[in-house]
Amino acid sequence: MQISVDVHLLSGRRVSLEIQEDASVEELNQRAQSALAVGKGRLLSADGHILDAALTVKQARIQNYDELSLQILLLPQVTATRKGLDHIQSAFAAILGDGSVVTWGYAGYGGDSSSVQAQLKGVQHIHASSLAFAAILGDGSVVTWGDAGYGGDSSSVQAQLKGVQHIQASAVAFAAILGDGSVVTWGDADCGGDSRSVQAHLKGVQHIHASSLAFAAILSDGSVVTWGDADCGGDSSSVQAQLKGVQHIQASAVAFAAILGDGSVVTWGDAGCGGDSSSVQAQLKGVQHIQASAVAFAAILSDGSVVTWGDADCGGDSSSVQAQLKGVQHIQASARAFAAILGDGSVVTWGYADYGGDSSSVQAQLKGVQHIQASARAFAAILGDGSVVTWGDADCGGDSSSVQSQLKGVQHIQASARAFAAILGDGSVVTWGDADCGGDSSSVQAQLKGVQHKGFCCDPR
Repeated sequence: MQISVDVHLLSGRRVSLEIQEDASVEELNQRAQSALAVGKGRLLSADGHILDAALTVKQARIQNYDELSLQILLLPQVTATRKGLDHIQSAFAAILGDGSVVTWGYAGYGGDSSSVQAQLKGVQHIHASSLAFAAILGDGSVVTWGDAGYGGDSSSVQAQLKGVQHIQASAVAFAAILGDGSVVTWGDADCGGDSRSVQAHLKGVQHIHASSLAFAAILSDGSVVTWGDADCGGDSSSVQAQLKGVQHIQASAVAFAAILGDGSVVTWGDAGCGGDSSSVQAQLKGVQHIQASAVAFAAILSDGSVVTWGDADCGGDSSSVQAQLKGVQHIQASARAFAAILGDGSVVTWGYADYGGDSSSVQAQLKGVQHIQASARAFAAILGDGSVVTWGDADCGGDSSSVQSQLKGVQHIQASARAFAAILGDGSVVTWGDADCGGDSSSVQAQLKGVQHKGFCCDPR
């Protein structure tokens, strides 16, 4: 059977490819590299898993219309951590070309990794809760640092953290998928750090997603297991019978939305913040992708239109721009607003104005947009020429005028709650926004060369 997948670079450039399910992931990888005219790379799933090149497309669970990313080796890449609504301080962590790590920002929340620096060698990936980091090393072990109560101390489960394949984080806890499909959790016990109540069900786990205080795991049979704070989606019993053939899950701060194999959607969690989609359920057909702000959801349908629900003032009501939301390619979200990239590279925004929901001041500049990233209260768009346009709260990165002349040839942008970091083509890093939250990287600038990966402490949801 032949399927269609989208493969994109960190810069936002993308290509659609047709591939047989019995073809290898390596073949798909090579075809993507050729089509995008880039060097050697590796394919990652939508939630950051590295896809095993030796598997077939079917074995790797790549589905029709999946969106994969091509990570170019030895070129910069960035990942973001949770940017909580109420967290003022945040921090950054960057993986250098030699597998070592550089951190900066608020020291107590991961910006100071000196206590574990000697262990941070051969780092492959970094993930973070609101106030702590977790790094996966080349041998599958894990190193953590930051606020102990938010997962920065994994000593209680350290012996179990072997052969770790992937880590997901809520605002206050971590969950690691091991090679055998089992799960190890740590951090705040009431908010997902203790999974003992569902441990017997956590077998054959393929993916884990997180709201601010709960987790949802997709099993190999397409069913879902949830745990953590019940009010934030940790209890899915009301919809459990519907959670079959789940392809993907997205989370707001306090609710989850699952896309089923037939393109329909099942939601649970806080009703006012997206956990109840009954008002738009009839429209949720042929859903391709879902994005979430802290308190609302936006779904892209197969025809490029958009359906929204959740808190009306924070993006759950898109009626004011509905006529413009045609041919939507991608949607990004701050804590209380959304920004959609259309097929012609223009941008439509809605939601709370002070959180980037009003882009009128830069609308004329938003042409040929390739990619958008968001802090909690601002947006940053990469244009086709590698320049950057920002809007939203100036103190949270919405004003990049102080570094505008440096923002050339930008490959990727990622954000903490109140700051942005852009990686340029030469592997250098430019930061702006709240200085105490990582917007000022001058103390480590000399070390930030050939950056491979960056993590940030805090999340817009």
